[in-house]
Amino acid sequence: MKIRVMLEPKQQGFTAIAPALAGCSGQGYTKEEALRDLQQAIQEYLQVIDEEFYVGEGVEVLDLAL
Repeated sequence: MKIRVMLEPKQQGFTAIAPALAGCSGQGYTKEEALRDLQQAIQEYLQVIDEEFYVGEGVEVLDLAL
């Protein structure tokens, strides 16, 4: 899966944001740290979405490759 992210320099390091995933961001003193932090946030976000996903009767769940 590819997700476009924004990497923004700050006074104390960097902030990484995934605009397509509400609230997903990461911070670090280096670009790499900020991106690792964001990656962890995205993994947790997707896990919660998967756990809370409700499938009603007659609903078909499919994986869509982009």
